[in-house]
Amino acid sequence: MKIFLDSADIKEIREANTMGLIDGVTTNPSLLAKAVAEEGGKIEMREYLQQLVKEVHGPVSLETTANDAETMVKQGKILAKFGDNVIVKIPLIIEGLKAVKELKKANINCNVTLCFTTSQALLAAKAGAYFISPFVGRLDDINQDGMLLIEEIVEVYDNYDFETEIIAASIRHPVHVLQAALIGADIVTVPFNVLKKLSLHPKTDEGQKNFLKDAAKVPEYLKLLEG
Repeated sequence: MKIFLDSADIKEIREANTMGLIDGVTTNPSLLAKAVAEEGGKIEMREYLQQLVKEVHGPVSLETTANDAETMVKQGKILAKFGDNVIVKIPLIIEGLKAVKELKKANINCNVTLCFTTSQALLAAKAGAYFISPFVGRLDDINQDGMLLIEEIVEVYDNYDFETEIIAASIRHPVHVLQAALIGADIVTVPFNVLKKLSLHPKTDEGQKNFLKDAAKVPEYLKLLEG
């Protein structure tokens, strides 16, 4: 399973890259607004997006901000110019599906976002979506089973050999990541704090502490490691 970072923060992307853990990045207007605000007005939007796309070693999703297909297509073509790795995010509405079809004709790949039902995912795949993003956490928030949605989409896509890749999105915690992997999602996109939590376990910390303590008892070994 591929792991994407759900962030528009260039510092977080760089840090994740040093870990060698991420295969791509997803953004949205909310994440972008937060990241740019933290820059304190020191950089214009065009330059920020150029830097962001350059930092991503894989697909980076940039989102349109319209409700009609014509404008989404226009915006999608503008966003695609920021890099060959740009994937245009389109909302899962009727006008969005129209835009996906037109952008695919222009060889621009789309990540269809705000998916909450299996039937929506079916329509997105038929329209030519490159990625589909079911929002797991937001369904859990309203007492529905978000992972059941992932399971159903995996089954439907397998039934008909759709090439659309499933991104488990709106991830709240590490358990969501494990569940998505067990179900067979192609990708999970996670906030930076969840990415870091995936590596944590108290027994790991306890074991490392004990190993270092015992290493002090064999100074010849420590000296050897000094080179």
